[in-house]
Amino acid sequence: MTTHTRTDLGEDPGKDPRTAAAAGRTAKRAATGALIGLALGDALGFPTEFNDVPGILSKTGPWRSMALPRPAIVTDDTQMTLAFARGIRTAAAGGRVDPTALAGPVREEFVAWYHSPENNRAPGNTCLKACRLLDQPALDWRDASQIGSKGCGANMRVVPAGLVPGWTEEERAGAAQLQSALTHGHPTALAASDLTARAVFLLARGTEPTGLVGLLRSYALENRTRYHERWLGDLWMRTACDATPESFMARGWDECLGVLDRLASALRSPSPETDPCLTTGDGWIAEEALATALQCFLLFPEEPLLALRRAACTQGDSDSIACLAGAFAGAHLGADVWPRDWEGRIEYRDELLAFGTLWDA
Repeated sequence: MTTHTRTDLGEDPGKDPRTAAAAGRTAKRAATGALIGLALGDALGFPTEFNDVPGILSKTGPWRSMALPRPAIVTDDTQMTLAFARGIRTAAAGGRVDPTALAGPVREEFVAWYHSPENNRAPGNTCLKACRLLDQPALDWRDASQIGSKGCGANMRVVPAGLVPGWTEEERAGAAQLQSALTHGHPTALAASDLTARAVFLLARGTEPTGLVGLLRSYALENRTRYHERWLGDLWMRTACDATPESFMARGWDECLGVLDRLASALRSPSPETDPCLTTGDGWIAEEALATALQCFLLFPEEPLLALRRAACTQGDSDSIACLAGAFAGAHLGADVWPRDWEGRIEYRDELLAFGTLWDA
């Protein structure tokens, strides 16, 4: 097995990157901005999901002026993000987060979501099937994981892993992949969740958007054959496709590297009026949800409402694409970038703000 021990970024040894990151994050309230942005994008994209672009435009008018629905209702994307956040909070109450401390509370929160009467927002079949199995206490969570699925349910809820302060790189990556593996065990789902959390983390600590894709590509190459055995156990053995855990993970990272290359190509000749799904995919699968959401954000890195609107006006999984685009924009620009009227009426606002305040502190 490949093992590495690293700090969060490996910067200039004469400086403390955590101190600088904490100061920047607190000043702009990156965690609050990311969580509110995620929910706003989710609510904006909820009514447009399963529609093609002409159908969306016929209902909303020009995409650049799309209005937040009244009421601003979110989907399972925000619900499961909050479930993951609650699991993290419970696990962190005992000190450093480790796989055992995290898996139990997150599993409980996912099962609670599964049984909730508010779980009526067209959730994905993979999440429902896995959570039904996770509801059997005697069953190892790895036996509940849907090893063949790389649906976007793996990473539409992973944003908290990029926002919690003080985690090491191994903890951040391990937690991101673990929460994916509870339902979506495909190696591409694990890698895309890790990359999504990494993008949020980098933006929250002040990384310039122009360099983001290159940093993510370097991270993918660096981790291409790294299997987080401490967090995943023998998950890789549930598939007959791979001879080693390293080859299992390489399969997932290679698919992510492929879609990052497509993203880089699209951004070299940006076309804001063209549906981003046409170049980076419809977002129903994890790596495409990441890439298309990143494209929407990077087309308008300083205009977050346009990024959300572009993401919501797509032929694909518009709520998941828009929720991730909102998280990227909020992590980059901070909490004050969102209109007060929009923020004030988003569903689950109080809980989103509570977690933002906790992780911005």
